[in-house]
Amino acid sequence: MKRNYLLALLSAFILWLAWPPIPFTAPLLLIGFVPLLLAVETIIESGAKKKGRKIFWLSLTAFFIWNTSCIYWVFNSLNAVMPAVYISVLISLIPFGLAALLMSFVFWFYYRLRRVTSPLWSYVGLICFWIGYEYLHQSWDLAFPWMTLGNGFAEMHQLAQWYEYTGVYGGTLWIWLCNILIFELYKSIKSATVNRNKLIIATILVITLPIAGSLAIYNTYVEKSNPANVVVVQPNIDPYAKWNSPTFRQVEQLIRLSQSVAQPNTEYFIWPETSIPELTNEEKIRSNVNYMQTQGFLSKYKNGNVISGMESYLLYDNAKTPTATLQKQLDNKYFDYFNAAIQIENSPKVQFYHKSKLVPGVEQLPFATALAFMKPIFASFGGSSGGFGKQDEPSVFYSQSGIGVSPVICYESIWGEWIAKSVKKGSQFIVIITNDGWWGNTSGKDQHFEYAKLRAIETRRWVARSANTGIS
Repeated sequence: MKRNYLLALLSAFILWLAWPPIPFTAPLLLIGFVPLLLAVETIIESGAKKKGRKIFWLSLTAFFIWNTSCIYWVFNSLNAVMPAVYISVLISLIPFGLAALLMSFVFWFYYRLRRVTSPLWSYVGLICFWIGYEYLHQSWDLAFPWMTLGNGFAEMHQLAQWYEYTGVYGGTLWIWLCNILIFELYKSIKSATVNRNKLIIATILVITLPIAGSLAIYNTYVEKSNPANVVVVQPNIDPYAKWNSPTFRQVEQLIRLSQSVAQPNTEYFIWPETSIPELTNEEKIRSNVNYMQTQGFLSKYKNGNVISGMESYLLYDNAKTPTATLQKQLDNKYFDYFNAAIQIENSPKVQFYHKSKLVPGVEQLPFATALAFMKPIFASFGGSSGGFGKQDEPSVFYSQSGIGVSPVICYESIWGEWIAKSVKKGSQFIVIITNDGWWGNTSGKDQHFEYAKLRAIETRRWVARSANTGIS
């Protein structure tokens, strides 16, 4: 049993070493699961009792260590705002442990399948179960697809150019096929009945063909020429202090930074998430001082547009949306609060986008109907008691010159399918606005930046990324 846990720890170490932002190590993902598969196989072939339970706990150990070592920065963001360290630790265990738990169930299902079918079909089931877990973890109320296997090649994006056709799930499939073939190749060393030559050829082809194809695409791809002058601004304002600073001062700083590099033909100025932190009624935006301040700046640029993050709200006479909350101090109106993006231009036209992929527990209350009793607690952590409002479909901002832009806010940038859906509506490039300062100087900001490269590959669109702090 000790040997099995050492193998599980070895898998956790290899997978951590292969994960962004560590450079040049991504190919280790192709062997990262082999030690764990070997440990699981040892348990299956042993005479031990309760094999399923042993495999589950073994897998949970490996995956919990891997997940925690890669997303440890979640604790940093919580510890900056929580009243006590132990509270931060307890809450951090949810993202650390939830994905690990789901991954462990995948291995438990694999074991159950091995009991009733052949190894080949068990491997097919293992891959299907894993991709099913990844789909679940980007679709349900506790969605956090940060550790989707295909994301692991973000730092070595030269090897993932074929994501244009498959998305990150193609990467997940490839990683698992390579691990299974290498594992079977290792097992064949001790077997006289396996045709090792065929296995060697299959392994070499499965590893090398996607790499060769990707490098060929990378070295021969020709960008479509449709230039636009874009200014990306990074103000580096402390995200924990910006709500205590006058908004007009922050807008002044953004304008000053924009003007320092702008040219007469600049079409877009990209400002980060919540650059305008003052809660603003969208229906009265044209009379808002921050809006007028920004429009005054744009008067110098004929085709200029500002895309900025902001906090906004809408009022309704009734509970128009599931997140609308009754506010007695607002004449008994219902209130929806948004983490939003706004496009301001040299005309009365204003376009809004409401962040749709919300952070569980921070921007939305998971399973809101079942957990309605927790709304007051949720509100105390900074959300509205009903959670942030959102929209059901992605948007495209259009400029006066006809350029279409896909606005993406922070956490949304890890949803490739969502961004691709926006691009299909006619956008020419992707704008990611984010506020990565929550995590401090950790690998969280680097991973978030690296993942944006995959969105560019999947959609074959340029990405303009503006971070309040982090990497722009």
